Amino acid sequence: MIKNVAVLIAVIGLVAIFLPIISGFQERDELNELAAQYVEGSINELRVPNVVTSVIVTYRGLDTLGEVTVLFLATVGVGLILKGKKEDRIKISASELLETTSSVLVAMIMVLGIYIFTHGHLTPGGGFQGGVVIASGFLLLLLSNVSLKMNHSIMHFVESLSGVAYVAIGVAGIVLTVGFLNPEVLPLGKFGNLLSAGAVPVIYSLIGIKVGSELTSILVTMGGEK
Repeated sequence: MIKNVAVLIAVIGLVAIFLPIISGFQERDELNELAAQYVEGSINELRVPNVVTSVIVTYRGLDTLGEVTVLFLATVGVGLILKGKKEDRIKISASELLETTSSVLVAMIMVLGIYIFTHGHLTPGGGFQGGVVIASGFLLLLLSNVSLKMNHSIMHFVESLSGVAYVAIGVAGIVLTVGFLNPEVLPLGKFGNLLSAGAVPVIYSLIGIKVGSELTSILVTMGGEK
């Protein structure tokens, strides 16, 4: 009885919170001033067809740096928590179907992940999405071969190198142009081409590599490998 009453009160509270928001919602016929500046700047200044990418990588580049830092801290936290905890685990061999399909799918998944973050300035997607796809490829590889050992030193080197390069491009933007992660540190190129938008595709590629290596490191650590 008490549980039902608590649920009813919670539902009423949520309705009271969201009803004014829903009832007061009005669809805009045009973009607000800030959004219009983002759209115009993405096309005219940065030459990035994907407005979301231009906002994440340039206009709010410091926020993206913070998000990548949070993921790095999560990786370190998982490593510290599980460090030294050695347990006897029964390793079950992967099924023949998984072993066979992984030999084909892993390569396709990796190519897809690379495509996503190298084309993030042109199409939906980007560094974070591409990095997650790459990590899923490594997850499939680990599941299909339980005896596989990943080199932590290489993963940490790749993660550190991509992070340093990301910050270096940001500093170069401050020194050479007018702001952190300004894409004009490289030629902007022709609108809509793969080699365009200045440093944006490079930045997104670095983010993809960093996210992919960090998530893979978490998966390997949680799998019991030291």
